[in-house]
Amino acid sequence: MRLLLVEDDPAMRATLQRTLARRGMQVRTAADGPTALQEWQTGLPDAVVLDLSLPGLDGLQVLAAARDQGLRTPVLVLTARDSVGDRVLGLNAGADDYLTKPFDLDELEARLRALLRRSTGLASPPVQEESVLGALRFEKQSGALYAWGEPLELTPRERALIQALIARPGHAVAKERLFALVFPGEAEVQYEAVEVVVYRLRKKLAGTGVTLMTLRGLGYLLKADD
Repeated sequence: MRLLLVEDDPAMRATLQRTLARRGMQVRTAADGPTALQEWQTGLPDAVVLDLSLPGLDGLQVLAAARDQGLRTPVLVLTARDSVGDRVLGLNAGADDYLTKPFDLDELEARLRALLRRSTGLASPPVQEESVLGALRFEKQSGALYAWGEPLELTPRERALIQALIARPGHAVAKERLFALVFPGEAEVQYEAVEVVVYRLRKKLAGTGVTLMTLRGLGYLLKADD
């Protein structure tokens, strides 16, 4: 896959370029809106990963300009704007999918390959849309978490953490793995910051019949109470 990665944060851009290249993708990058549009026009990538917050032209302006020029490349929008309105704006501007920061790198790769399959007309296997544990229900597409049918408010970091844990209930997820998922490309963040996110999420799960356990030396796991 030839990929155009548009991200203005140098650390995030370098991390994503390195990781996706290791997974067999040819990755070209751009750090601002005008460069992104030029690379898109000349490079003709198979897919575009587009951050919304860009200098010069923001991501929505880049996307609108590309669509006006007839560029139909599948676009995955990356956004830290965790609101339905912002996601709707991106989709209405011509995006094919979106992912809210912070995100799981495995999910990013899976969504990119799904976009490519759809654009080339290849059938894709069915995707499990939600995870259920005890009274919790986590919707993978929207990132919404429900307890007893009622929505729980989550920050983007809490959402990244619960998604990793509820995907493998009863199994420990290493602290190192969680740090990479919750704080991708944020080298300045202290390693212990994961514990703060765990503490806040644990408080929100109180009374749901699900426990977020700390396994010293192993990591964290999510399990339904007996």
